[in-house]
Amino acid sequence: MRSDNIKKGVAKTPHRSLLMATGVSKKNMNTPFIGIASSFSDLVPGHIGLRDLERQIEKGIHTGGGQAFIFGVPAVCDGIAMGHDGMRYSLPSRDLIADCVETVANAHQLDGLVLLSNCDKITPGMLIAAARVNIPCIIVTAGPMLNGESKCEKLTMIKGAFEAVGKYRNKEITEERLLELEEASCPSAGACQGLYTANTMACLTEVMGMSLPHCATASAVSSEKRRIAFESGMQIVELVKQDKKPLDIINRDSLRNAIVADLAMGGSTNSFLHILAIANAAGIGDDKKDGISLKDFEELSHKIHQFVKLEPSNDITMTEFHQAGGVNAVLQELLRSVPEFKDLEGVALEKTSKIVKNAYADKSVIHDYKEPFTTKPGLGILYGNIAPDGSVIKISAVDESCYEFEGTAKTFDSEEEAMNALEEDKIKAGDVIVIRYEGPKGGPGMREMLAPTSLLVGKGLGTKAALITDGRFSGGTRGICVGHICPEAANGGVIALIEDGDKIKIDINKRTLDLMVDEKTLEERRKNLKPYKIQQNGLLGKYARTVSDASHGAIV
Repeated sequence: MRSDNIKKGVAKTPHRSLLMATGVSKKNMNTPFIGIASSFSDLVPGHIGLRDLERQIEKGIHTGGGQAFIFGVPAVCDGIAMGHDGMRYSLPSRDLIADCVETVANAHQLDGLVLLSNCDKITPGMLIAAARVNIPCIIVTAGPMLNGESKCEKLTMIKGAFEAVGKYRNKEITEERLLELEEASCPSAGACQGLYTANTMACLTEVMGMSLPHCATASAVSSEKRRIAFESGMQIVELVKQDKKPLDIINRDSLRNAIVADLAMGGSTNSFLHILAIANAAGIGDDKKDGISLKDFEELSHKIHQFVKLEPSNDITMTEFHQAGGVNAVLQELLRSVPEFKDLEGVALEKTSKIVKNAYADKSVIHDYKEPFTTKPGLGILYGNIAPDGSVIKISAVDESCYEFEGTAKTFDSEEEAMNALEEDKIKAGDVIVIRYEGPKGGPGMREMLAPTSLLVGKGLGTKAALITDGRFSGGTRGICVGHICPEAANGGVIALIEDGDKIKIDINKRTLDLMVDEKTLEERRKNLKPYKIQQNGLLGKYARTVSDASHGAIV
């Protein structure tokens, strides 16, 4: 065992003494040492229930014949961090989490890891860490929040809270109703209720084979989730005995499976960043032959139909998705109908095909692939003179009447400036909001912009105005919203050259995003563009100086 490096031989007497100080018995000194990397936090709704799951995992590890050690990693709630400078820390926290897990696992020579996660950046950070340390790992995502409810109206964090702000300011609801929605929208522990980034990454983790069946969708407050946590604890000991490692599971085929499932379900645009970063950590990034790159997303997006449509682009939440069969039912349909989807073995002992063979599927929620919600994929890559290196859009969240949109630019050099314009009713039908200097380097931190997109929808402009940015969006974003524009403004991208009054054309059918300004004019503007200077110190300064662009996963 790898842990023999800290517990075998006379020279390791001091090491054993320190381990005994933690409560390890002499008998358990000879068992596999399993770390439980927990992102428990009282600050994050998705993580407040992790103490209970830690205990369940610990019981499973000890039942399976291992010795458990719990250690912590940070967690950021994007919803709470949103709309102010705190959001600059969200994406950087992904790599910070990976560093924390790598540090503890390697410093203490652990034999295996259970990675206890839930929210947006924590799960991909855990997956990056798993690929880096490459010791047996299993991921437990804590699961979604229960649906909210008020006066027989089903609520979610997006439609019940964020978009309610726009409705209140548009005088569609009273202040009294706003406060009722505020109190009722998030009724329990768990990741927010729709197929936003947290639940998207949980589903893709299960698709890749890094978590047990039903883990992604079982409610955070259910006994089923507690059982999954216990079984994951038992399973990690088995994986150590088998020496089954993450890089036996995370490979080109499993990552392409994740992309296919993401497109078929219409997941979060943030998955593009995270899958590319996971691929890089696994040694199959876009700098490698046959590595995973944005081209894989582009290629598959022209082939995959969307046959699952969940909140925010539908009223079906993760609760209903779980009841309808969840990820297993999606896998069943993909294996049956999509040649690009491979039958692979994950952390479960059985093959994927065996696990899903008898999966239940409610066809009103999970359609047959031949009868999809739309033949368009859930996500798409747009190119053009604004985004020569690519940009992303959640096609599933755009009304089909808006697949071709041409409008007039209104430019803002920060999210705050754009929010002020929206709140003061300066954005009208036919406008294209341009938010720049919010990319990985320019932000720094590539802030998530749910507030302006929700306000746009809440004000009734979701099909009448567009928003483009070198920043990123929440998985809960709806409307004509294009993000991840590369190159970003801080790197001199064309988005930095756009001026108020310019015409911008978005064509989802053709996958294009273009500024209707001639090259000669753009060259003249470029001559007057001031070089971007990094102003930050500390973590954000370090991040800005080392981060790659979004088209490469914003890796550091």
